[in-house]
Amino acid sequence: MEAAAAAAAAELLSFSFSLREIASDRKSLLSQTLKINRLLLISIVFLLSFTLFPISQSQQIPEFCSDVSYGDPNCGLHVSPLKILIKGGTVVNAHHQEVADVYIEDGIVVSVGPNIKVTDDVTVLDATGKYVMPGGIDPHTHLAMKFMGTETIDDFFSGQAAALAGGTTMHIDFVIPVNGSLTAGYESYLNKAKISCMDYGFHMAVTKFDEVVSKEMELMVKENGINSFKFFMAYKGDLMINDEILVQGLEKCKSLGALAMVHAENGDAAAAGQKRMIDLGITGPEGHSLSRPPELEREATGRAIRLASSVNTPLYIVHVMSADAMEEIAEAKKSGQRVIGEPIVAGLVLDDSWLWHPDFTTAAKYLMSPPIRKVGHDKALQAALSMGILQLVGTDHCPFNSKQKALGIDDFRKIPNGVNGIEERMHLVWDTMVESGRISVTDYVKITSTECARIFNIYPRKGAILVGSDADIIILNPNSSFEITAKTHHSRLDTNVYEGWKGKGKVEVTISRGRIVWKDGELKVEPGSGRYIKMRPFGFMFDGMDKVDAAYLSSLRAPVKRFTVDA
Repeated sequence: MEAAAAAAAAELLSFSFSLREIASDRKSLLSQTLKINRLLLISIVFLLSFTLFPISQSQQIPEFCSDVSYGDPNCGLHVSPLKILIKGGTVVNAHHQEVADVYIEDGIVVSVGPNIKVTDDVTVLDATGKYVMPGGIDPHTHLAMKFMGTETIDDFFSGQAAALAGGTTMHIDFVIPVNGSLTAGYESYLNKAKISCMDYGFHMAVTKFDEVVSKEMELMVKENGINSFKFFMAYKGDLMINDEILVQGLEKCKSLGALAMVHAENGDAAAAGQKRMIDLGITGPEGHSLSRPPELEREATGRAIRLASSVNTPLYIVHVMSADAMEEIAEAKKSGQRVIGEPIVAGLVLDDSWLWHPDFTTAAKYLMSPPIRKVGHDKALQAALSMGILQLVGTDHCPFNSKQKALGIDDFRKIPNGVNGIEERMHLVWDTMVESGRISVTDYVKITSTECARIFNIYPRKGAILVGSDADIIILNPNSSFEITAKTHHSRLDTNVYEGWKGKGKVEVTISRGRIVWKDGELKVEPGSGRYIKMRPFGFMFDGMDKVDAAYLSSLRAPVKRFTVDA
């Protein structure tokens, strides 16, 4: 009964989205159908939410409180999300923009259109002269991650609070296995995320491969809502896997309809480079950059691409940091291979000169892997992003404070790798890419939100402002200015790699599932109000792959039927 209802609801909702995208007279369509299907659409979305995206009892959503601290978990439990009308703004989706109102009820977008009339119990936000856009989705974060003898300083509350203040309303974090166990890792991260204050999903890292891991991968996809697995080609002696494991992992990902992701650096060469620098007496942060040049990123990127091609499965390259790696991706895409390239904010706007700073604390805060590159790589990555060679922007938010970075004061190999960015991404991408004229406003929505939602198969629930979508929305004022500083950011980090950056285009309001969580410089969040979002396998990247496989098999002209001649 529930399965049939869910199927019917899904068909109706899909039809509703299709009508909205193809209608030539959108205003007429909305006015004629709104009264009839408003309640139906809300009920459909909620049915889908509980049937296709179940929430455990421990993940029920309390209301937030006006406090960025660990407050009373029972605060506001019985208060419903607001009814909100965003009035007069330019509503921007990845495919279209228009001046319109947006009406939100029960955490869902109910209506998008001109001159929407509401009752007095609705909160009205005036967005005249501003952009109303889907909240950002960060595809690459590491909250509460144990790494290099310590743990990232931002947990699932402080990191998500910072994200909301910066206009990001969902992120996908990387689960690290516990002693190679995916199940133990997943359970550990679910426990860490109990204090979350916004929606989140999980990728899963794979650090070994055997029959147990193979079965765990199936469990993660079929029951736990994980549709992507990451393989580290670097960090020798810790997270790094060899080519045999990578190929086995690629094959398993293909069979499950899960996206394979790689950290692409030649780990053996990087380890040798580190030893070479130490032997030369280069022990400071600059040694890190010198030990793993762009050529090592290019080699591993190209190798991963070719191995994925041999298996015929899509591939996602995380944190593309160099023009060298980008060129490998461009060549693969030119040949028709399905490869996704993800630059991160640090690679788009910074250069490696800071690693040579005479003050250790200043230099060490910029240390990450792959390293931030020399001047020129940033512009090449920006150009590739504007041309679609690279598709979406992440952060690799992996923050370690000054004390943690000082673990490697005498040996750069012991400096925890990672930089911040979860709060700064939306502002920096706007300032660097839109304000400069490199991309359009609709492309901005695409690379900061929609493309991520499409790749990880949660669109149009996320990444869009359409009837039935989750009400994850930001209001951005293109004429307002911002300045980034560690003194005012919301991360627990005591430094900021973008310190002093001034630019235009400021997120003035963030709405998370129908709740105003950021407005007038005030953050209102409550630990425990976040929600785990399950992501289904076989996203659009897998469309038509069976036909490619069939064409390959038919081209083999094998096996050959041979005969023997009797003597």
